[in-house]
Parts: sequence; C-alpha cells; structure tokens
Amino acid sequence: MSSFDSLIDGFASALTLSNLGFGLLGTFLGTLVGVLPGIGPALAIALLLPITYTVSPASALIMFAAIYYGAMYGGSTTSILLNTPGESGSVITALEGNKMARNGRAGPALATAAIGSFVAGTIATLILAFTAPTIADLAIKVGAADYVALMLVAFTTVSSLLGASQIRGFISLAVGLVLGLVGADLQSGLSRLTFGNQAAVEGIETVPVIVSIFALGEALYIASRFKEMGWNIIPMKGKAMMSRDDWKRSWKPWLRGTALGFPLGVIPAGGSEVPTFLSYSVEKKLSKHPEEFGHGAIEGVAGPEAANNANAAGALVPLLALGLPTSATAAVILVAFQTYQIQPGPTLFLTNGALIWTLIASLFIGNTLLLILNLPLVRVWVKLLKVPRPYLFAGIVTFAMLGAYALNTSTFDVQVAIAIGIVGFLFRRFGMPITPLILGLILGPNLELQFRRALQISAGDYGTLWASPLSKVLYAVLLLALFTPIITKVMRKVRKDAHA
Repeated sequence: MSSFDSLIDGFASALTLSNLGFGLLGTFLGTLVGVLPGIGPALAIALLLPITYTVSPASALIMFAAIYYGAMYGGSTTSILLNTPGESGSVITALEGNKMARNGRAGPALATAAIGSFVAGTIATLILAFTAPTIADLAIKVGAADYVALMLVAFTTVSSLLGASQIRGFISLAVGLVLGLVGADLQSGLSRLTFGNQAAVEGIETVPVIVSIFALGEALYIASRFKEMGWNIIPMKGKAMMSRDDWKRSWKPWLRGTALGFPLGVIPAGGSEVPTFLSYSVEKKLSKHPEEFGHGAIEGVAGPEAANNANAAGALVPLLALGLPTSATAAVILVAFQTYQIQPGPTLFLTNGALIWTLIASLFIGNTLLLILNLPLVRVWVKLLKVPRPYLFAGIVTFAMLGAYALNTSTFDVQVAIAIGIVGFLFRRFGMPITPLILGLILGPNLELQFRRALQISAGDYGTLWASPLSKVLYAVLLLALFTPIITKVMRKVRKDAHA
C-alpha cells in the first residue's frame, strides 16, 4: 500500500466523531497550558499526559497530536502580548511581535503567527507523511554500531548548540545519563545507584523528571526572583485579522520559515532556537522594509513562527523513523509512545502502521482545529494571563506533583520529582540547558544497550564501532559539532586582539 493510500486510511480512522472530539479537547488544553508564560510545549505535554491514559491508544495519540501543536502555538500569544516567550522558539517572536502590539497591531501579529503556524504545520506534516516511511525503510539497514554513533551525535550537537557554553551543556547531559543508569542492569540484573532503595530498582520514571524539572524548577525560580502579582498585558485592539498588505508581506516568510524549520528539525540541531534565529536573519536581509525591524516588522513574526512549527513537525521524522528524539518535546512524545507499548523506530510502520498513519492524519486535523479555535478565542487566553502568579504556579506545581504520583501511585516518584525540581531551579539559576538532561535520561539506557550489542556482535572488537561508512560520517559530524564552537570562539578572540 502506498503512503497516500495509508494516509487516506488514517484520515478515515481519525475523522470519527469521538476522535474529532478528542482532537478538539487536545487543541484547547494544549493551547491553554502552552499559553502560560514559562511553560513550554514539553511541560504542557508532560502535564497533560496522564489525561490520555484512560482512552484507547488511537484516541490518545490523536489528542496528543492536538496537544503538541496547541502547546507549540501557545508561546506566541505570551510573546506578543507580554514580551514573555512561553518557550525558547518564541524568543524571536517576542522581538517584533511585542513591538507590533505596542504599536496597536496586536491583532495582525497574532493572526500572522496563527496562520503561519497553520501553513508551516500543514506543509511540514505533508513532508513528514511521505519521508518518514522511506527513512524507516533505510533505517532497517542501520546496525547497532551506527545507532551508537547516531546517538552520540545527537548528544554532542544538542549539548554544544544549547546553553551559554559547551561545558554547561555536557554537565547537563552527564546528569541525565547518571539518572538513566539508576536501577537494575538490563543484562546482569545488578542494581546500580539505588543505594539500597528498593523503589529505585525499576529505575527513574521519565515523566516525573520532565514535569518537575520544568514546572517545579520554574515555579521556584519565579518565586525567588519576582515580587509582582501579575503581568503587564498589552490590551488587544480590534480583531485578530490581517490586511491585504499584511498578507502580501507574510506569505513568503511563511514559506521560507517552513523551508528552514523542517530540515533543522530532522537533524539534531538543538531545538527550535536555531531555525527561528536563521529565519529572522533571512527576513531582515530580504525585507523591503528593513527599517521596521526592531520596531514591529510583521515579517519578523511570520517567518520565525513558521520555522518554529515546521521544526516541530520535522522533529517527528527521526522520532518515528529512528526512535531518536532531537528535542525535549520529542523526548516527551517518545515516553508517551512507550506508555502504550509502542516503540518508535525502523519497524514502527510495519508493526503499528494503522495507528501511526492515524497519528499523522490527526496532525493535519489538529493543525486545522488550531487555526479555527485559536483566533476567535484569543481574548480568552488573554484573560487567563490575568490570574495572579502565586495562584497560577501553585496550581501548576500541585498538578505536576499529582501527575508524578498518579503514574505509579508511588511516593518515591514524588520524592524524585521534588529532588529534580530543586535541580531544575539550580539549572535555571545558573543558565544550564535542560534538553541535554532529558535526552541523556531517555536515550542513555538505549545507548548502553546498542553499545553492548555492537560489542557482542563483533566479539569485543572496538574497531567495528567506526568501521562502517555511515559511522565514519557520523563521527566526522560529531567532531565538527564539538570543535566548531571552540574554533569560532578562538577566531573571534584573535580578530578582537588584532583589531585592538
């Protein structure tokens, strides 16, 4: 059966009344949580994950897809109206979107963000539908040694490109890898790093870690830094609509943002920060109104928002085809799959084809529902931001702790969540990136498994780890990612000294 026929079958499964209801609910909840300042899509999905446990896998994944796109969009509202990005990918949106809001053009800014997200999400999901199965077919030929190289590249690129320094990125990665080692060894059964605690033998659950490091860490940081009881919200005048000139200036940035965001989501390039910054730079160079940049240029909202959403769809390609998350949000989605005993990877389209095509079809549906729902309800999200911070974050922390406990009804998970929440606060305080920790926790055990498997196949010959052509290319990329920031830093220093 061709990809097109499989996609049509996926739409037939997703377009039932009950599944549309779950999609609508997911869109509403995803945007509701994603619009809150300081709460990115990874935390929104992790917080809402327990809600999907009581429904069938197909309905849960449809709801999850809607939550994913809803949470990705939510950050643009706070960026424009509050100048407070809901996630790192919305930082650029805040630069121009907030200036537009201050100039009385909040409506067009919100409209171009919503429509740009829809256009980019639709195109990127279409590419996902036809590329992921092909990549999965090729990935079947990838051996254990190649997977080791692939995961090391993901660790290195994400740790190098995120955060203020490489050292902080690798410290974060090391913490995640250590957490991933806690529990019984997969082969020998020996306990590691449990310190006599029987509850830790089964390992550290991923959901409590993700929820607490984002929610509790952020709440503690805000409680330690800010005294005010609310946010300075810019009032929205008129409707969230675009003029003919706005459409003329936005459609090309939407397409260019999509072209930049999708491929940078497929490769482990450090999340949505890179494509949004690139998109902003490109639009600034190509714009016929460069003098408006920094003062409210609509291209500076349209391009980065499209790049952000295309990047989100692109991150699903390595997740579905290889089982390799390239961002914190994709890592949470991997956990959601594993909750339903579904393991993303090369055989996913063979073992769970109908379910996955339903998921891909639901991404189209969720993206459409997002556009239909959010533009009319923009004023509702604004009212949500008027809730005082102490009540808001107290509710988030309570919900997070309940979610951590409900996973296994275990007090140990709550204790882990509290401990990790303190780690999250320290990470936030000292500018440590969180994504490497999440990837280390989730992919660390898998890296160990593939490493052992590669050595068993080669009878202990370490040379086979870089013997294949693919491994050699991947290790070359690893070295490039590792040393490029260092070389760039040294060259800047040399130029500065020469200029002085």
